[in-house]
Amino acid sequence: MAASSNLMNLLLSLWCFSFLCTTTAEDSPIITRIAFGSCANQSAPQPIWEAINKYDPQVFIWLGDNIYGDIRKPNRLFGKERTIGPWRNSPRFVPSSEEEMKVRYAKAKANPGYSRLLRNARVIGTWDDHDYGLNDAGKEFDRKAINQRLMLDFLDEPLDSPRRKQAGVYASYTFGPSNKRVKVIVLDTRYHRDPLRSDGSILGDTQWGWLEEELRGPHSEITIIASSVQVISNLSATTGPLFYMESWGRFPKERKRLFQLIDDTKRNGVIFISGDVHFGEITRYDCAVGYPLYDVTSSGLVQSVEKVFPRPLRFIVRLLFWYTPNTMRVTNDNCRYKSCTYGIYSPLMIAFFSSHKLWMLRVLHCYPSLLIRDVNGLTALSTNVSLSELQPRGSKSLTDPTTKGKSQRHCTLEAELQGITRYRLAVLVYFIITVLVMALVGLIIGVVLTITACVYKCKVD
Repeated sequence: MAASSNLMNLLLSLWCFSFLCTTTAEDSPIITRIAFGSCANQSAPQPIWEAINKYDPQVFIWLGDNIYGDIRKPNRLFGKERTIGPWRNSPRFVPSSEEEMKVRYAKAKANPGYSRLLRNARVIGTWDDHDYGLNDAGKEFDRKAINQRLMLDFLDEPLDSPRRKQAGVYASYTFGPSNKRVKVIVLDTRYHRDPLRSDGSILGDTQWGWLEEELRGPHSEITIIASSVQVISNLSATTGPLFYMESWGRFPKERKRLFQLIDDTKRNGVIFISGDVHFGEITRYDCAVGYPLYDVTSSGLVQSVEKVFPRPLRFIVRLLFWYTPNTMRVTNDNCRYKSCTYGIYSPLMIAFFSSHKLWMLRVLHCYPSLLIRDVNGLTALSTNVSLSELQPRGSKSLTDPTTKGKSQRHCTLEAELQGITRYRLAVLVYFIITVLVMALVGLIIGVVLTITACVYKCKVD
């Protein structure tokens, strides 16, 4: 009897384990490892694929600039064709031909590391400006229909896919069985985007309608919204007028509409992922939908902001990141650098860890772990999030109401920062430039006075 009971317990345990760790014919496999990245110049070395393949993701999401399809002209301040400066008379970027785009996509796809990923993972994604066809381009770009076909060919999109019939590359995917579902919504932030500084539309009416249907659709434990540009961070608000970056923050009405839509549809477990900026960071916004919204930026797989400087001077980039005010960045002890950004090649990984009570056949907790790893596969930034944290709590603001009128971490938008706090980077840079110019002028005056004195002395002698 005891032996029979033990055998029954063993069989029941095995059945429970099988139920939790495998799928039925009607269900898809449980997704526990997702990787994503952006900015992969096909003409540059791409050692990052080794680290990505070692992580063995089940799904990989391209976030744009999957190739660099446009042509960048040399920076010229003077001469007949000036591409930079106040006297610029020629664009810095021009589109490639269709044939050249095909060649560049073929080169990217033939990379041995990426080819290995294609064999082992489901690869999906969207585009950004450089694979769309032109730097910073939007709906005005006249080659977007042709380049959409080329981009979908690169992703091996079926010929009868709805994405080949619609205006734009937006799409959605659902992975995993019931109670463990991960929904991925891939946005197109190029095809319908109005000009920068217009505060117009990013998605266009048709895509907005589609997005609402997706958010009102069947429940999923986690909903990942993939955007080629950052959703939560708006560094342009604090780096201007020195330089600007594309983001949803530069279209404040659209970003507000996005947050409102998530709130209206009561969609739980939303996490944004983004690319474009050539550095990695994790940002968080607590004052939009009643639970924290995270935006995890993975950029770039090949392009990186720190590579602009020689290795001994790369600390300057991290120092500037640290000094630039950013109310949304997640800072914790898991950051490799104090700035909590990472400007060297980095994919981002999401790992899902579940704690099960086998006999009840119920998932008690799920902890998405958001990781930004370097080219060697080592973690540079990370944070853990409980799914229970990504549930509405009855109020859009999770901050202390007694701090009203003051800057609040993860709540006050960068554009709402006041005076010197918001523009302190520009003030610092202009101060340094002023000091250097004054020093140079002083040096020139000193040299002139010295030469004049010497000439006068020679004449007297």
